[in-house]
Amino acid sequence: MTTYHFTGIKGSGMSALAQILDDMKEDVQGSDITEAIFTQKPLEKKGIPLLPFSADNIKEQQHVIMSAAYGENHEEIVRARELGLKVDVYPEFLGSFISQFTSVAITGSHGKTSTTGLLAHVIGSIKPTSYLIGDGTGKGTTDSNYFVFEACEYRRHFLNYSPDYCIMTNIDFDHPDYFKSVDDVISAFEEMARQVKKAIIACGDDQHLQELKANVPILYYGLSEDNDFQARDIKSTSEGTSFDAYIRGDRYGTFLIPGYGDHNVKNALAIITLCHYEGLQYEDVAKHLKTFAGVKRRFSEKVFGSQILIDDYAHHPTEIAATIEATKKKYKDRKVTAIFQPHTFTRTKAFLQEFADALSQADTVYLCDIFGSAREDQGSLTIEQLQQLIDGSHLMHESKIEQLQVHEHEVLLFMGAGDIQKYQKAYEISQKKSS
Repeated sequence: MTTYHFTGIKGSGMSALAQILDDMKEDVQGSDITEAIFTQKPLEKKGIPLLPFSADNIKEQQHVIMSAAYGENHEEIVRARELGLKVDVYPEFLGSFISQFTSVAITGSHGKTSTTGLLAHVIGSIKPTSYLIGDGTGKGTTDSNYFVFEACEYRRHFLNYSPDYCIMTNIDFDHPDYFKSVDDVISAFEEMARQVKKAIIACGDDQHLQELKANVPILYYGLSEDNDFQARDIKSTSEGTSFDAYIRGDRYGTFLIPGYGDHNVKNALAIITLCHYEGLQYEDVAKHLKTFAGVKRRFSEKVFGSQILIDDYAHHPTEIAATIEATKKKYKDRKVTAIFQPHTFTRTKAFLQEFADALSQADTVYLCDIFGSAREDQGSLTIEQLQQLIDGSHLMHESKIEQLQVHEHEVLLFMGAGDIQKYQKAYEISQKKSS
């Protein structure tokens, strides 16, 4: 029997794919660094063997799936080549794997994970569905009608996929360590669009997507009137956000989602558009949209004494602005304190003023040291340069984390794609010790 060995199994996509294959009764194991990462918890729960990196992990009758973060010089890949084993890079394997289902790729500069999670929940509650979400969540069902998966544009990885459908949430300049400009990003999405087989569901409020060219129908969704699917009469309530959906000017129905902010309404519209195109019933879609519990590290909330603590993956100015907007819409009577850890020096340098503008929408701002990437040189950029652009902002260190206790009855919004969670954890521990 073939064993699937994952080199770099703790990566979010790798972890999710390993879970899917395990659900489908395949023999799965993997290796990675020994440091604990949240993506390993579901693997441990399933009893999937997790090993430290070693050439000794590689044996006959294995099919090796390697993370795109590693290269041919990795000791396990060298050993796999010596043994003549089949080796696939994660995006390549996934591109082949999805061909057995009606596949739906979700891509975009922002909102991929939340939209993938929402579609997996809604369509998976109606039809047998397998899914792969970028927060490290995966589920495999052998009789699946659909395969819903997150498709990342970074390094053009999504060009390994030729899905039946593709939801495109937006196009924005990000990953400045790879993409040269927004035009370079657009060219990648144009290329992806040409690989879609049935239809593209795109946000028409995004100017770059409005200009998209493809060989299949493009259905546009959004808040403006010229979209095929439009949301009107948007209201924030104690239960979430309600809105009316219109299809080419005709009222389709009313929907309620648990989230807040225009970006969540648009994500829901994308799902409504796809489900309508696939002939799923309005009542079913409406029922399951309002029961979505969210995905990991996307507006994850907890009550902590008189404060509300929120953990969010937002690490680009557009995402930060949307997260602060959603927080203010949900907690209208509370001030918002943002604790932000920039992710990568290249991104921080490229969007320094944009970060300052987005963060300034919070009532108080704390800045943590920049979380660097292994792929970049640190350079001369410091967190103080961002601090200078935000009036009244403060620097945050774990040793001084207790200063957050002065923000009684406020929302503490921890944002970042690095290890910002350690700051929230340190704060919770400090308060428990002092109480």
